[in-house]
Amino acid sequence: MDFTSPQPAFVLHSRPYKESSALVDLLTPQGRLRAVMRAARGKAGSLIRPFVSLEVELRGKSDLKTIARLEGAGPAHWLDGQALFGGLYLNELLIRLLPVEDAHPALFQHYVATLPALAAHRPLEPLLRAFEWRLLGELGYGFALETDIAGRPIEPQRLYRLLPDAGLEPVESFQPGLFSGAELLAMAEADWQVSGALAAAKRLMRQALAPHLGGRPLVSRELFMNLKEAPRG
Repeated sequence: MDFTSPQPAFVLHSRPYKESSALVDLLTPQGRLRAVMRAARGKAGSLIRPFVSLEVELRGKSDLKTIARLEGAGPAHWLDGQALFGGLYLNELLIRLLPVEDAHPALFQHYVATLPALAAHRPLEPLLRAFEWRLLGELGYGFALETDIAGRPIEPQRLYRLLPDAGLEPVESFQPGLFSGAELLAMAEADWQVSGALAAAKRLMRQALAPHLGGRPLVSRELFMNLKEAPRG
């Protein structure tokens, strides 16, 4: 895979590296890439922050590249409040789940489209659910919302449970963590006017993502919960 040609990129995360460098996780159409930025305290280093459209040239054949050139390539997306935590959540999901050098150009474009929507303070939950769903599908963990694991159509009045990486299984008796067929069909159409559909989608995505995140909690989710619970003066 050729990483030497200029390509669009966003910084997912960065941290100091050695004396004056930075270790940077980048999202590009060619996947998540890890690179070292030399002299990160200089002018170019000011671009190493999330949600800024960049153009980058990389050098090196190992998993750890070197940033040969880094320039701004468009407006920065200024996120604040809940939108900021939403953006940080998406970045953390990509770092935790997207393998290095695994190209997903459609996922990159979805990310590009999501940032201005967050900056415009569009409703947060539908944006997050749509991105989680695209991410699961791109990684091969997706499942059908209109049919169960046996290929039968989802019935609005029935209850279903999620078998991660397999699909939805009908159940005959109530148990925690179930989904109604009506909720699932609303999710399939992204019809968030159906009562309970958006809350159910959040539960479904958590169940679907949990096996791939392991037991380590998401830092961005904890920060967001702490913000919501903090007393207001």
